[in-house]
Amino acid sequence: MTGSLQVKKDTYYMVINLYGTDGKRKPKWVSTGLPAKGNKKRAEKMLRETLTEYEQQDAISRPGSDVLFGDWVRHWLYDVAKARVDIVTFEGYEMTAKAQVFPDFEESAILLSDVSTQILQKFIDCKRANGRKDGTGGLSYNSVRLMRNVLNQSMKLAVNDGLIERNPCEGLVLPKRERREVTFFNEEQICRLLEALKDEPLCPIIHFDAMYGLRRSELLGLQWDCVDFDARQFTVRRTIVQNKTITEKEKTKNASSRRTLPLTPEILAMLKRIRKQEAENRRLFGSAYVENQLIFKWPNGEPYQPQYITVKFPKLLKQYGFPHIRFHDLRHSCASMLIANGFNLKDIQDWLGHANISMTADIYGHLDMTRKRSMADSIAGKFGGKC
Repeated sequence: MTGSLQVKKDTYYMVINLYGTDGKRKPKWVSTGLPAKGNKKRAEKMLRETLTEYEQQDAISRPGSDVLFGDWVRHWLYDVAKARVDIVTFEGYEMTAKAQVFPDFEESAILLSDVSTQILQKFIDCKRANGRKDGTGGLSYNSVRLMRNVLNQSMKLAVNDGLIERNPCEGLVLPKRERREVTFFNEEQICRLLEALKDEPLCPIIHFDAMYGLRRSELLGLQWDCVDFDARQFTVRRTIVQNKTITEKEKTKNASSRRTLPLTPEILAMLKRIRKQEAENRRLFGSAYVENQLIFKWPNGEPYQPQYITVKFPKLLKQYGFPHIRFHDLRHSCASMLIANGFNLKDIQDWLGHANISMTADIYGHLDMTRKRSMADSIAGKFGGKC
């Protein structure tokens, strides 16, 4: 039980932190009857005695003892997180909680005060290994990390509100991240792909992504004010992201993601054609045209839905007889072509907008053979042909 002293109208009041069944703090003000001047020690003694009395009452003998853990996570999600984060982040939290946290903890009816590091670690490990309760579909590292974030933030709130003494998530160990084998198209495959798709509406956006390796959110967030035709360059400064709601953000994934890249002659010409076609589309659709400054969109001006790009791309590959890769793998294809042309990992980091070079090395380090070949050449022949 916690509380504090407050002065109101020159009198000491005790503020007792009580909690309802929903886990919300409900402070109770109790007058000590003592004037503020010269009575601090007496007021402190009275506060200690009052807190002891409250602690001995069954209804509030243990903060959080009557709060279900599932209810507490629900309270954090809808009463706290929803008001503090953007809609896309909230929807990510909500989908994770609904799919993973609520089904397990609401069924078990475990109390907030009984949740331990051991219980949560077992839960995390099980989700990584098996995923669903029927033992199928182990979760990815990123999904487990997001789930841990939901648990951690809800338990932090419980600590701050005085319902539990420590956050059991502090001792959690995430399963080791497995490096995913990068799939990509080489330069020859990209050229054939662009030739095959030249009459498809998505060809410009695929061409642009193969050239610059932008994230889907960055690509769809490009607007005409990002392009400097005179300087022949463009700047990545906005994103369009989607969980359930499509949201435009006036920011990039991280500070390094905000970057300026040069426009090649063929991309510059392509953008001029797009802008010219946009003016014609605006005339043809008239009042039905959806006004915005986005570069890549439907002929009537409506923005592309992010999920549409993800779903349509592999369908186009299948239609034209190309091996399956994801739309995001165009980013990997761009990186692999840069490496094949002799650029180092620092160059790749700057081009792709990675937050740090360790991320670049983790994804593409095994593809960077340029320096390794140089190292091999430097020691070649040192030992002769003895064997």
